[in-house]
Amino acid sequence: MSTPPVGVPTCYRHSDRETWIRCQRCERPICPDCMREASVGFQCPDCVAEGRASMRQAKTAYGGQISTNPGVVSIALIGINVVVWIAIMASGRYGSRLYDLFALAARGSCRESNGSWYPFMDRASCETGTTAHWAMGVSDGAVWQLLTSMFTHVAPWHLGFNMLALWVLGPQLEALLGRARYLALYLLSGLAGSVAVYWLSGEQTTTVGASGAVFGLMGALVVVGLKVGGNVQSLLVWIGINVVLTFSLSNVSWQGHFGGLVGGAAIAAVLVFAPKDRRTAVQVGGLCAIGAVLVVATVLRTLVLA
Repeated sequence: MSTPPVGVPTCYRHSDRETWIRCQRCERPICPDCMREASVGFQCPDCVAEGRASMRQAKTAYGGQISTNPGVVSIALIGINVVVWIAIMASGRYGSRLYDLFALAARGSCRESNGSWYPFMDRASCETGTTAHWAMGVSDGAVWQLLTSMFTHVAPWHLGFNMLALWVLGPQLEALLGRARYLALYLLSGLAGSVAVYWLSGEQTTTVGASGAVFGLMGALVVVGLKVGGNVQSLLVWIGINVVLTFSLSNVSWQGHFGGLVGGAAIAAVLVFAPKDRRTAVQVGGLCAIGAVLVVATVLRTLVLA
């Protein structure tokens, strides 16, 4: 290995290489292997790395990170719903222990393995005098059902309708809000629907489905449309049709639809109307406040049922 003559500049990373090229940013000498093309001249690898780290990432209109793979959260949510549906179908449908674990019920009930249940039997009698088992409800401590019921379906048409709506509506909001805000909207909307079911449905009625979260996306799109001055007439017509179907078809939870719709609109209002200069702080605070209201409503309902 030869040594360059004294006084001749050498690459700051390769001291045995003579060079007369300098980094345009820090002016350190760089050899051809260390030269990185810049908008003007060349830069060294360290300056290029620093520039990438300090570069501001592009944001959505409402403060979220712009996704290079739009719709990925919606696809993941659809995947979770499908996997849970397959597991429940494979383990007994309405008689599945997974259904008992995931479906939302205000109170526990005594259930047979075929899905039938005894509405007036208490837990002690169920566990001692019958072949049935006790399925817990939210007031018994199964608070996870407020969340798991959002990912639970039995009827194929129910799953298909909700997943189609999620695929149509979800990627639009995901692109507008960013992944994290969109996921918060979906989960909080579904939770709002579950809390409405907890308060307004029959105490031992079981409720499942992503409809609350889907209606939340509908409400959110209306708020976004109003914010940007868009034409929301077609969306309002679609919501109207779904409301009519909600009250026309049997075994449809209007409580979950209503809670999700109102919750989604409120959550979207927090996200899109937050002032730009302190947007993230207002959004986080607003979403936490909505979450706190839902928690308090759940606690109050549990005390009423105790």
